[in-house]
Amino acid sequence: MKPIQLVPLSGAGGNGFTQEPALDLLEYLAAGLARAFRVPCRVSSRSVELGFALDGRRGQYYSSAILQELERAADVDARILGVTSCDLYVPVLTFVFGEAQLDGACAVVSTARLSEPFYGLPRRDDLLRERLLKEAIHELGHTFGLRHCQDWRCVMASSHAVERLDVKTADFCSRCRKPVFQNGFW
Repeated sequence: MKPIQLVPLSGAGGNGFTQEPALDLLEYLAAGLARAFRVPCRVSSRSVELGFALDGRRGQYYSSAILQELERAADVDARILGVTSCDLYVPVLTFVFGEAQLDGACAVVSTARLSEPFYGLPRRDDLLRERLLKEAIHELGHTFGLRHCQDWRCVMASSHAVERLDVKTADFCSRCRKPVFQNGFW
């Protein structure tokens, strides 16, 4: 199975300064994904600036455009996960936590709405890390061809709010795990 490469994605924050996820958060995510998928996972030394994907009216970044850019620059020998702290959207939704190419090589996740301060609550780094790992596993699951699962505990269950993300686990249910194991991914 291909290794996973985390690519930091940077964009302008609400204060006008460039922002991207902290290196310690990316390293935590890399270790968690390596355990979950049983493949090497590393943080790329290169980052991608997201100005091309900014919708000025919304103040958000178009995740599908980011996926296209990641695909153009992708290493054919790796599965790519772009990680940003910028708020993401697709036109039919107010926001997304992430997006992936079904059966593809690229996915993107955002920490913007995974952090407690976004909701006016005190910062909780442990909860941010847990949510980010679940969302990253979920989006990478789509790159393996997995669709949304009806089991609310499965990491592949759809999550349109952090409360839904918080109640599911970081694990695949037996039904979602089975096709992945049968196809020799693990």
